[in-house]
Amino acid sequence: MTNVPLDRRTLLRAAGLTTGATLATIAAAGPAGSPAAAASSAFRHGVASGDPLPGGILLWTRVTPTEDAQPGSGAGPEVQVTWQVAADPDFTSITREGSLTTGPQRDHTVKVDIDGLAAGTTYWYRFGYAGGWSPVGRTMTAPAPDAAIDRVRMGVVSCSNWEAGYFAAYRHLAARGDLNLVLHLGDYLYEYGTGEFDAGGSVVRQVRPAHEVLTLADYRIRHALYKTDPDLQALHATVPWVITWDDHEVANDQWAGGAENHTPATEGAFAARLAAARQAYAEWMPVRLGASGSIYRRVRFGRLAELSMLDLRTYRSLQASGTAVDDPARTITGDDQMSWLKQGLVSSQAKWKLVGNPVMISRLDVGTLPAWLLGPLGKLLGIPANGFAVNTDQWDGYNADRDELVNHLRATGTKDVVFLTGDIHTSWANELVTRTTGSGNPAAAEFVVPSVTSDNINDFLGTSPGGALSVLAASIVRAANPHVKWTELDGHGFGVFDVTTQRCRMDWYHLADRTRANTTARWVAGWSVGTGSSKIRRESAPA
Repeated sequence: MTNVPLDRRTLLRAAGLTTGATLATIAAAGPAGSPAAAASSAFRHGVASGDPLPGGILLWTRVTPTEDAQPGSGAGPEVQVTWQVAADPDFTSITREGSLTTGPQRDHTVKVDIDGLAAGTTYWYRFGYAGGWSPVGRTMTAPAPDAAIDRVRMGVVSCSNWEAGYFAAYRHLAARGDLNLVLHLGDYLYEYGTGEFDAGGSVVRQVRPAHEVLTLADYRIRHALYKTDPDLQALHATVPWVITWDDHEVANDQWAGGAENHTPATEGAFAARLAAARQAYAEWMPVRLGASGSIYRRVRFGRLAELSMLDLRTYRSLQASGTAVDDPARTITGDDQMSWLKQGLVSSQAKWKLVGNPVMISRLDVGTLPAWLLGPLGKLLGIPANGFAVNTDQWDGYNADRDELVNHLRATGTKDVVFLTGDIHTSWANELVTRTTGSGNPAAAEFVVPSVTSDNINDFLGTSPGGALSVLAASIVRAANPHVKWTELDGHGFGVFDVTTQRCRMDWYHLADRTRANTTARWVAGWSVGTGSSKIRRESAPA
């Protein structure tokens, strides 16, 4: 995919702008000479693409045909929306085009699954309604499965809480111009009411609706709010996204039968809330769902890499503590997804096997010694087999599933596996070990990206970023967990993950101040893993 980086000059020419224009402005402008040089006001929520295939791509937008057709209103007429895919940003060479009907039954969203495109190719797309055009989006298809490509580069993000700050991380990624896709690992939005999960006790910008979202209308309105953010719109319009959900797309600490942040006595049946959240997600997100609504799936990038995206909410057992985290009857993946994951990793013909993993899989022990060295005393004290589990909402709460997966990788000799993880709001570079692998023999690498805006250690403690307490906490974590090679517990931002035939490298970038829309970002660390090895190494700043 090295032949499809963003050509800034071409995009600027297409938009009829000067070289000083921002990428957000580029995304909001139509091609020169088009029926609407500025985007039609009917397209207020931007455009997006996702889930690239060798011959296809999924395209998304939302149209507001009348003022009463507001998100979640259930009002407004059914209308015809046209779409075009072109080989050039001026749309002089139309590759595919068509139309479809949308209306209040789908909240006036538009999703088009395009096929018949060339593999590994950059395209431009737009939507039309009532003589006006949407913003122009740029996307690209995946290479053919047997294509000998030498690089894929992706932005990696997670946990974007509206009230905690601005989505400047998206702006910085959109401005890079060297990405093939964006990987979002969940918590794209948050369900809380205003002030319930903010920026260290301060609301930077208020959510809509102001109350906690429960109904279909609520979830539609919250999705719509997020897609008014200009930085989010710019990044969606620049490259395709590959997305999975975590818990906050429904409710905090969700499991198969409920959630910590759902009270049936006052909020009704969880099944009704789940159905509403999933319907709104299917309408508003550029993602392919299976016939049964499943989201776990694979995206292939030639012979270089295959990405398996996980769903760690829909099938998981209720969170537990104590020795229950070792119970083999409990699961985080569900049996079918675990079989799919193991089979896919072992049989993949791609050089690198990447896993989009919503919650951290690396074990996190806080005792001086892991519990398996304590022998019978460990059972007497009720210590889980992998040590004290700090966060049982992660894989730490489901040791049997983690052991099953890691033991399978080792038994089959499957190498070059890298987990890309979100959720924990902080930055980590880990080597994946269990009691059978030991800290000197990791089975895979794991790179964890920070939150875009959601609170982390210093926010919860009320201390300054990079303060002594956070530095001490990070050193204690590393001392108790030799497989954690690096962690930073305060920064918000994003990762840039670069895949070549010889190595996978993650670079972490942190924002100066998430509460400022124009905040800067700086590189803080880089770690890589080489082919044939799961041991990671520190890298210097990119040139």
